[in-house]
Amino acid sequence: FFSVRSKSAQVNMAIGKNKRVPRKKGKGKRKIVDPFSRKDWFEIKAPNVFAVRDVGYTVGTKTIGTRLVRDNVMNRVFEASLSDLKPNSEDDAFRKFKLKVGEVDGRHLLTYFWGMSLTTDKLRSLVRKWTTLIEAQADVKTTDGTSVRLFCIGFTYPRQNQNRKTSYAQKGQVRAIRKKMVEIMVREASACD
Repeated sequence: FFSVRSKSAQVNMAIGKNKRVPRKKGKGKRKIVDPFSRKDWFEIKAPNVFAVRDVGYTVGTKTIGTRLVRDNVMNRVFEASLSDLKPNSEDDAFRKFKLKVGEVDGRHLLTYFWGMSLTTDKLRSLVRKWTTLIEAQADVKTTDGTSVRLFCIGFTYPRQNQNRKTSYAQKGQVRAIRKKMVEIMVREASACD
């Protein structure tokens, strides 16, 4: 047996150009620092309309140079169940309140109301077969000048001695019900603050 080597088969590569062997960059290994050593803990406080004001805790990166810890935690939105904000109210757990940070007071984050919604499982339990679902929304200005967008959901329901399987509403009836819903929402919300 014999082997033939041609000169074109030899490849000369320059040092540092090999794509498979990465070059070391930087000054060696970086010192591993615990990320929580650069964090501050803050206590979240709900508005004073709620009986229970302690919502929980959150972290914020400590002040470094011009980056203030206050700017880091401002405008954060937290979600809390009504059962957490009100004592002995496990039945109201399906109501979720959004609370937005409005002020930083030392280690306390003071929040204000930012929205309310229902849990998905509660909404799914309300929807039934053989009925009509009616939704309405209204933009209302309260007495203190706050603009609020309200959403309402309603369902048709069978009468007491009804024999028919379905309880659907006609399109004109749905429109009339929706108009009444908006009217009630505007009347009730514009009278409160």
